[in-house]
Amino acid sequence: MNKQTLIIIIIATAAMVMSLVGCGSSQKIAYLQATENFTAEDYASQSVPLYDAHIMPKDLLTITVTTTDPEASKSFNLMTPTVSTGVTASGGYGQLQTYLVDNNGQIEFPVVGKITMKGLTKRDAEDKVKGLLKTYLKEEPVVAVRFVNYKITVLGEVAKPNTFTIANEKVNIFEALAMAGDMTIYGRRDNVKIIREDAEGKKMVIPMDLNNGYIIFSPDFYLQQNDVVYVEPNKVKAQNSEIGSATGIWLSATSILISVATLLINILK
Repeated sequence: MNKQTLIIIIIATAAMVMSLVGCGSSQKIAYLQATENFTAEDYASQSVPLYDAHIMPKDLLTITVTTTDPEASKSFNLMTPTVSTGVTASGGYGQLQTYLVDNNGQIEFPVVGKITMKGLTKRDAEDKVKGLLKTYLKEEPVVAVRFVNYKITVLGEVAKPNTFTIANEKVNIFEALAMAGDMTIYGRRDNVKIIREDAEGKKMVIPMDLNNGYIIFSPDFYLQQNDVVYVEPNKVKAQNSEIGSATGIWLSATSILISVATLLINILK
């Protein structure tokens, strides 16, 4: 083996290691590409209405009934001071009773009994409770329904994966990612997955391309309660994961080869 052959071996080995470690460095990372090409017609023709949450089984609700006579509505505003989750009633003590929607989509409401809530929006639910209370109250009450456990989960290639409770019951996919500290550089922006379950228990997976500016017009741009947002790793992360444990071995082998080659070159001088 001559000196030239040994040098070729060293260079080839080093190049192999560098290619394994450095590949895939030009992945697309920009959100909302090509939005500068949007026209007024694009915004006008592709706008979608805001998502209005529908009540589903296992949702947790508070229902506040208000009239000019506090004593008349007192029976419908039960307090539970020992419950850690809820909304504090104005002028009251402790927290408002929370109502868990059962698998049949019903709640057990004071005095009235069972009320079917599944599939209703908050406004629909308020109107329904208001109608049922006409039998028990002399005047029409003001009814406010709120979600206590309106939450979404973000996991995968994000800085801070977690489950987040949304106070205003409105969140889009970018806001959800921001709460999770945004994607890491290894997250796939062109194939974010939303895992969703409807009121009937049917599950679906919705792919979202966040590189595409038209995503803001998607009916799934605003998340629904209990959605799970999953950011999968890109090819760079997958490759790094596969070679991570082998990188040390490759580097050690390269070091040994270089040492042996250097020794042989010195001997053959």
